[in-house]
This record gives sequence, C-alpha cells and structure tokens, in this order.
Amino acid sequence: MAVRQAAAWCYRGGSISAEPRINDRIRVPEVRLVGPSGEQVGIVPLAKALELAQEYDLDLVEVAATARPPVCKLMDYGKFKYESAMKAREARKNQAHTVIKEMKLRPKIDPHDYDTKKGHVVRFLKQGDKVKITIMFRGREQSRPELGFRLLQRLASDVEELGFIESNPKQDGRNMIMVLGPHKKKTEAMAEAREAQAARKAGRQGYTPDAEAAAEEAAEAPAEAQPEASAETPSEA
Repeated sequence: MAVRQAAAWCYRGGSISAEPRINDRIRVPEVRLVGPSGEQVGIVPLAKALELAQEYDLDLVEVAATARPPVCKLMDYGKFKYESAMKAREARKNQAHTVIKEMKLRPKIDPHDYDTKKGHVVRFLKQGDKVKITIMFRGREQSRPELGFRLLQRLASDVEELGFIESNPKQDGRNMIMVLGPHKKKTEAMAEAREAQAARKAGRQGYTPDAEAAAEEAAEAPAEAQPEASAETPSEA
C-alpha cells in the first residue's frame, strides 16, 4: 500500500525534478566529461571530474543521464539557467499564435456599418490574424443566399491587398461563412508593431532623426556676431 502511494505521489510530480543533477548529487563511479569550451575530456572517475570542477570554479552538470557512462559538462550552472530562461522568454515573446477573429454581417447591411466592419477586418489582417466572416440570414433572407455571396465577394475584393480567401463561402444552416487569411505572417506583423511602437516612443521623447540632425547642425553653426556698442556720447541739449 505504501509503495503504491509513493508511486502515485511520484507520478503526480512530487519527487520528479526536471533539474539535472549537479556536483555531489551525481551518483555514478565515472562520467564522460566535457570541458568548459565543449572539448571532450573523456571518461574519468567522478572524483576527478569534481576535482576539475573545483579547480575551474565551475559546476559539474549531468547533461545526458541515460548515456553509459553519463555525460557531464563543466559549466557555470547559475549562468546557464539564467540564459536559458531568457531565451525561453524571448521565444515566447516572438511566438506566433494563429488567431481567428470573427466578424458578423447581415445581407442588407447599412453602408456605414459595412465600412465599420470592413475597418475591423482590415485591422485584423494587418495584425496577421485570420478572419471568419459570417453572414447571418433571417426570415425571408434565407431564400436569397446570393445576397450573402455577393457581400462576401465584395468584402474580399475590398481587402485583397491585405488578405486572400482561404475558405470559399459556404452555407452553414442559416449562416454563410468565408475565411480570409492574411498575406502577412503573424511574426512579421508583430515585428512591425514593435518597430512602430518604438518609433512613436522615440517621437514623443523628441529623438526623431530630423530633430537630431537639426540639433547637430545648430551645435556646429558659429555664433552670430553681436553688434558693437556705439562709442558716440549723446549730444548735449
């Protein structure tokens, strides 16, 4: 019973660690050692590997526990963990998630409402997102599917510079659906958004290239000569 409980606790992650074994936590008689610069030292006793780690003021880190013998490397483990965390953070920051936005329209939509809806579609496509366009039919409108088809074709034509028809219009019950895909990849849109944000921030701080050039030109320009004071004395009345 106790064994099953312990096994269950381990399965839930209580005693399983993703951290590699380092220094005195390594429990093998010998290891295949890799030096600080990636050079192959060879198979050495564990005591010798720990001695070299102390000599270099580094950690002995087990990088391949399943190898026979296990592969260990001399490294600054704290620095390694920090750099790995920063790389993972940057990767998450630049990770592109495919997002499908949805825009709903009526077959007899008002021109002003159409322009508003189209503006949202344009914004979504510029952000690198897909857009699901849904035409909702009600009552007698269901007998006029060509109205929805023409509206979808019109919208696709209006935004063709930013997106393309990824899924052609098709009837789905009372609705007609079309999916637009962006020409621009999500990663490109994110990069451009960051550049635009940085440019706006620089502009608010007054560090635009034109302003900087003008400042340098003003600093290099010689000072204008001041007019000399008149040596004449005022005439006596």
